[in-house]
Order: sequence, then structure tokens, then C-alpha cells
Amino acid sequence: MKTKHIFYALLVLGLGALISYRIIENTSARANNKPQEAQTSATVKGEVLEPQKFSESLSLSGSLEANEQVELRSEVSGVVENISFQEGSKVSQGQVLVRVNDLELRAQLAKIKTAEKLASENERRAQLLLEKEAISQEEYDMARADLQSAEAESQLIAAQLAKAAIKAPFSGTIGLREISEGTYVTPSSLIAKLVNTDKLKLTFAIPEKYSNQVGVGSQLSFTTAGSPEEHTATIYAIEPGVDVATRTLKMRAIAENKEGKLIPGTFANVLLPLATVDDAIMVPTEALIPIQNGKKIYVVQNGIAREVIVQTGSRTEDSVRVLSGLKPGDTILTSGVMILKDGVPVNVSVQEPVANNKA
Repeated sequence: MKTKHIFYALLVLGLGALISYRIIENTSARANNKPQEAQTSATVKGEVLEPQKFSESLSLSGSLEANEQVELRSEVSGVVENISFQEGSKVSQGQVLVRVNDLELRAQLAKIKTAEKLASENERRAQLLLEKEAISQEEYDMARADLQSAEAESQLIAAQLAKAAIKAPFSGTIGLREISEGTYVTPSSLIAKLVNTDKLKLTFAIPEKYSNQVGVGSQLSFTTAGSPEEHTATIYAIEPGVDVATRTLKMRAIAENKEGKLIPGTFANVLLPLATVDDAIMVPTEALIPIQNGKKIYVVQNGIAREVIVQTGSRTEDSVRVLSGLKPGDTILTSGVMILKDGVPVNVSVQEPVANNKA
């Protein structure tokens, strides 16, 4: 019995010693690790924010259109008698391009001219007889009405005859023709397209929040696909209301094209200058971290990384304007930001800020 008690006592003492040993070891390990963690800090690059002059601008997409463009069609039906233009050539305003056979109209006009001449003579005789009171006023009025009817019909045939000659409504370049001599054309028959490309219209749309910063007379620049050459244009018309579906405001500018380098229908990359800000806060794009409700950025405070929620505005190729959340003199972190956490100690290598003055 005594041996049994001694055994249990030794067992309890052994368990107590084991537990004490584990507690002391864990405490020692934590004590050893704590200085190690305190000494470990991330080495990152940073930048001290300085206010910069920033010319804000919008990068937009647009489309070029001919200054004037029309589909040429005949107003009268008939057989094409003569085509007086070369495809792709320049034509002048008022130049006869196509003539439709008008023999029938000419014959009708000659017939009505004869009737008009007779009606005019009858009206003259009736006038003399009325003065002599040889006929009544009613008889004279009938002779006068016959003359007016003949004159009106003569004018109608003359107008139709004039439409047999299809003329250029403005100067420009005529496209590919869709008819040949001998083709029977109607008002629905397309003859060719005529465009004026001495000037081109540039149509584009801007977000509604910028609508009060742009007006008629504003200058812009643009480039076209496949060409690095920069062209200029001037806004001359603005849609009176915002498109409720896209929340954008449509605008139209005019660009000179004397050399014919620009082609209607071409896609254009538009750069529209806005206001110039003298004290903008610009940060490198790599410093920004997208989050669910916006963007954040890390700043350094007493050697500790702190995350700040920021509101951003326009951007350039390598930087973004920060509208709120930062101030001049703040040191932001620009490298290794994706692995940082709020409150982590950091060693910062400060770099000179890169000047950016265009959006």
C-alpha cells in the first residue's frame, strides 16, 4: 500500500515537472522571437509628395466625318444620256454631273408654250373687247384664267426639265458611280456619293462632370489610327442636353484637311485640355492599391506603414492625381506595397518625385 502511494506521488511530480518545463520553454521562445520580430522591418522605396503644376486633360474616342456629304439621285425618271464626271475626281458647285434624257419633257414644254402663246393672245383680245364693252367681265376673267393656267403648266414642265440635269450641290470629291450611260434611273436610284473633305467634323462625347469645363471655341488635339501625326480642331457645336443612357455630352469640332491626309469615318484618339492646377498632388500608379470601395495608399509615419484611403482624379501614363487623403510633405511608399500591412515597420529609401504636368 505504501509502495502504491509512493508511485502515485512520483507520477504527479513527474507530470508537474514536464508541464513546468513546457511553460518555461514556450515563454523563453516567445521572449527570443519578440526582439527578432521587432528588429525585422521591410525595406521599401518611398517618395515625398510635393505640389506640382498639372494640366488636366481628357483622353477620349471620336469619329471623323465629312464636312458635307450627300447621295446623288435623280429627281426625275428616265434613261441616263450623259455622265460628265470621273470617279474619285474633284467637282465644283453647280457642275453638271449627269443628264437624263429629256426629249419628252422638251416636247411637252414646246406644246405648252404654244398653248401659252395662244392663251396670251386670247387674253389680249378679250381685254380690248372688255374696254369696248363688247364682252362681259366674266368672259374676260375666263380668258385671263386660261392664260394663267398655261403659264403655270409651262413653269412646271420647265422645272422638271431643269431636274433632268443633275448638278453638284457643293464642291467636293465624287465617289464611285453606281450607274452607266443608258441606265434607267428613278428617284430611288443611287448615282454616286459626293463629299467635301477640305474640312472634317470630329464627333466625340465627354463625361457630364466635365461639361462645365469645355465650351464652343475650345481647342483640342487628336491622332488617327496608324499615324502618329497630331492634328488640331476647334469645338463649334455642343449637344444641348446630356445623354441619360451614357451620362455623356456630345460635342463636335472642325479640323482643317487641305492636304487630304484625314479620311472620313476614321477613328480618332482625342486629347481635350481642361483646367490647369498649380498645386496638384501626383502619385505613381504603382503606389495605388485597388480596394472594394476605392483605392488606398501607404504613407510612412514614424517608421510605420499606415494605409490611407484616397480619392483619385485624372491620370497620365505613369501617375495619378490624388484629390483627397494626402497632403504635401507626406512620404508615400511606392514599392512592395502589395505585401504591406497597416502598422508594419518599414525602412524607407526616399526617391526624388518625377514631375508630371500633363494628364
